[in-house]
Amino acid sequence: MNRLYNALQLKRLYQLKQLGFRYVPLVEKRPSTEPSLPHDLKALEQIVSQCQLCGLSKTRTKTVFGEGNPYTDIMFVGEGPGAQEDATGRPFVGRAGELLTKMIENVLEVPRESVYIANIVKCRPPKNRVPTPEEAYTCIPYLKKQIELVQPHIIVALGATAYHYLTGDKTGITKVRGELIDMGSYQLIPTYHPSYLLRNPSAKKEVYQDLLKIKRLLCEN
Repeated sequence: MNRLYNALQLKRLYQLKQLGFRYVPLVEKRPSTEPSLPHDLKALEQIVSQCQLCGLSKTRTKTVFGEGNPYTDIMFVGEGPGAQEDATGRPFVGRAGELLTKMIENVLEVPRESVYIANIVKCRPPKNRVPTPEEAYTCIPYLKKQIELVQPHIIVALGATAYHYLTGDKTGITKVRGELIDMGSYQLIPTYHPSYLLRNPSAKKEVYQDLLKIKRLLCEN
């Protein structure tokens, strides 16, 4: 009986395909593993500093929680800490961080301290590799709580990893860069990561245009 039912269902799917319908596989809903987190950034930072939920905790020097103005309208989210960030416990303090600071202060014309900066993962992946999905999904509840507490109007996703884990979309960063995406409680704009700009200086022109768009949005809020 089950075989007959399945055969009929498969025949129906083929008929729909011939009519022009496209099959899109359902995204498996991940079981909720998000811990109960405090409604306070300082308390949240303390929890992060003691986190042992994934393998990155075994190789880190310091956790890199995030920093900046907790009442800001704009938040920057990167991929993960590098070597200097791991040593200092601060986000974006290496060469990429210096470039990000210039982007914020020279184009947006606001002090770096007036924005909020964080990452998808709070511990440095070995050799600065891209975080694994397990690492990212384990850590991202901390970032979501930071977003909830800071309540920014605009989030700038720095690079493909940040964009993917903030939206769930795997579209390449070159195709979505500069787009304004409504995330409900905030607007998201993806752009290139400062590390990418260090390797590809010609892309700075595109990021400059993205930052001008962000600046206009900030003036409107």
